[in-house]
Amino acid sequence: MCEYEIPFHIQEEIMKRLPVKSLVQFRSVSKAWKSLIDSSEFIAAHSLRRHTQPQHLLVSYEDPEEGIKYVSYIDGDTFRQQRSLLTVPVSIKELKKPAVVGSSHGLLCLYGSDPDLTTKMVALWNPSIRKSIVVAVSVGKSKPSVGFGVCRVTGDPKIVLITQSWDDPNIETSYRFEVLVYTLNSGKWRNLSTNLPAKPVRDWSPVVVTDRFIYSHSAGSSTHNMIMSFDVTNESFESIDLPDSLARHHPVNFFISKVRDSLAMFKYSGDIYPGGDICTVWMMEHGVQKLFTKLFDIKTPHDFIVGFRKNGTPIIQVAYDDDDDDEPPRLVVYEPNSEHNNFLEISVYPFSFNVNSYMETLLLL
Repeated sequence: MCEYEIPFHIQEEIMKRLPVKSLVQFRSVSKAWKSLIDSSEFIAAHSLRRHTQPQHLLVSYEDPEEGIKYVSYIDGDTFRQQRSLLTVPVSIKELKKPAVVGSSHGLLCLYGSDPDLTTKMVALWNPSIRKSIVVAVSVGKSKPSVGFGVCRVTGDPKIVLITQSWDDPNIETSYRFEVLVYTLNSGKWRNLSTNLPAKPVRDWSPVVVTDRFIYSHSAGSSTHNMIMSFDVTNESFESIDLPDSLARHHPVNFFISKVRDSLAMFKYSGDIYPGGDICTVWMMEHGVQKLFTKLFDIKTPHDFIVGFRKNGTPIIQVAYDDDDDDEPPRLVVYEPNSEHNNFLEISVYPFSFNVNSYMETLLLL
């Protein structure tokens, strides 16, 4: 051994602290380094240090001339200046009518169709290393609900597919559920026969994914909101009751999102989508069910919240101004305290914006 050679176990500890881009490059240094960096154990250990990894915001939108675009912003102090147009894998480009389901541990999940529109597909995409995989989904006549999350214990990405049918849509006990779970490590779908949803699932696209749970908007009735949670680790469902101020509100003006890795809910006061004069934002405190905190109100006569920065600042689509209905929608970062808007240089079709946060990761390497 060279007198100045660093022991390999110390090299490993150093590399666990390095950014993803550097690690991808270092795979070509030696076979030993490549074997280490590619190992599932190293990838899991590196992911545990995600608080040290840069946080990004992925903005997807439909360009009038070029179709769907994906732009990444580094969610830091120089947020507006740290912008890059992502290189999209062919498998993602080929998806027809893609919808971003959610993000978890640095992976983004999209749901769409193959180029022939004959087969439904779920794609997992790691923008940091430009890798993706596509999984075919076998569905019947019923429209499936798709969820996604990464198990924090095993680091294994999971896709959850729910199909529901009923004898009478007005009778909850008549609902039947089929739940399929796909794990990347196994490469197979399996049927989940226990711990099934107790309430109808309203829609899982998009979903909110925190460190352990997938949340979706559920509904006990057409005028009663609920939240359905799925524990990615033990694969069980649970219904979360909301306070009356959120539960007894028309579902069309009730939405969920994520603020500082916690579930957030926001409702609009008007009767017409996307909202009324006021949007009220609530947050579930540190995963504690039934403990909800009101964050702020926003005046949104023609606007719509599409996401949040890591500091909790909302990102809003400004649909149009009263003086110019032909002005294309724009994306702004809104400061609730000062009521100041920072405009992002994106103008697109109405309601085509989608914002998801993600960190850098080696998953899918």
